[in-house]
Amino acid sequence: ALETLKMFEKKDSRVKSAAATNLSFLYYLGNELEQATNYADLAVSSDRYNPAALTNKGNTVFANGDCEKAAEFYKEALRNDSLCTEALYNLGLAYKKLNRINEALDSFLKLHAILPNSAQVLYQLASIYQIMEDPNQAIEWLLQLISVVPTDPHVLSKLGNLYDTEGDKSQAFHYYCESYRYFPSNIEVIEWLGAYYID
Repeated sequence: ALETLKMFEKKDSRVKSAAATNLSFLYYLGNELEQATNYADLAVSSDRYNPAALTNKGNTVFANGDCEKAAEFYKEALRNDSLCTEALYNLGLAYKKLNRINEALDSFLKLHAILPNSAQVLYQLASIYQIMEDPNQAIEWLLQLISVVPTDPHVLSKLGNLYDTEGDKSQAFHYYCESYRYFPSNIEVIEWLGAYYID
């Protein structure tokens, strides 16, 4: 894939930008940040209005720890294409990392309107409400999430934990049991169930 894409580097700016965008993404997946950054720069300089190139550039900056600058690239990608879901999702993550929780929530709610059944988006919304110390909303989003991925043991144990925190032992027991059924090696779940039976 890398060799094929490198053949397009010498073409006109749009083709070069598309090839560099894909090369940047492949290097990013391979955890070769320096190469990913080089190709992201090439993609952006070849076509400043390419939202995928701007998103990749944001990803490389994010990976290097500059969330503020990454957010700027994601916002620029969204100005060029308001439906660029990758940029919107990553903008939400950047805001979450920067502890700008209301802006993160806004990004993920917009994304939820575009992708109503995205497990990742539902999880992020639940996580944000948990950070905001609103367990009822977190539970609501997690319940939507398990309607999409009903066998995820991590989500089920998270639901169990939230219900336990809220004092609803029977619901907590139900979700911890479900989590145990799909992943019987989770020590925290086993400990909780053991303590529940002792009680």
